[in-house]
Amino acid sequence: MKKWMKIAIPLVALVVLVAWYAFRPERLVVNRQVDEAMPSAQSGTPAQLLESGHFYSILHPTQGVATIYQLSDGGRILRLTNFTTSNGPDVHVYMVAAADAKDAASVQQAGFIDLGVLKGNIGDQNYQLVSDVDLSKYRAVSIWCKRFSVNFGAAALKPTAASQNTTSAQTESASISSK
Repeated sequence: MKKWMKIAIPLVALVVLVAWYAFRPERLVVNRQVDEAMPSAQSGTPAQLLESGHFYSILHPTQGVATIYQLSDGGRILRLTNFTTSNGPDVHVYMVAAADAKDAASVQQAGFIDLGVLKGNIGDQNYQLVSDVDLSKYRAVSIWCKRFSVNFGAAALKPTAASQNTTSAQTESASISSK
């Protein structure tokens, strides 16, 4: 065997291995299905719906609903329902500090909170929100590939009628109390 072949074969094998790790091509055809239940309240009080939005596709087909719930214990979760997107090598769920996350630049410029790795590219799933997440600032959800800085899809969150009524009642109650 020629000397250059002894060097070229291991080098090509190394390049193929690195390319496989970076792109994870098997994830283009392998789906991860998740079916997490809505967290149940110990007190029997149902979770309060705060905000909701429908996913739309940006770089990869993405659909479903993103909803933020206030749990009876005071915690909040982001719940993805009827969710589907493409699988990828390093896909995360971001809360974005903007009214919408229309492209990669808007996510990167606005800032975001990383809620963790996407549990599955198909199915219902929950992500815990830290208590200090300001929902008036973080108004969108992005399905983001960290490895390639790509926005798969996004959902702009809008307050629900029930949460607006609760907020109005709390504001009215607070203003009456201060008088």
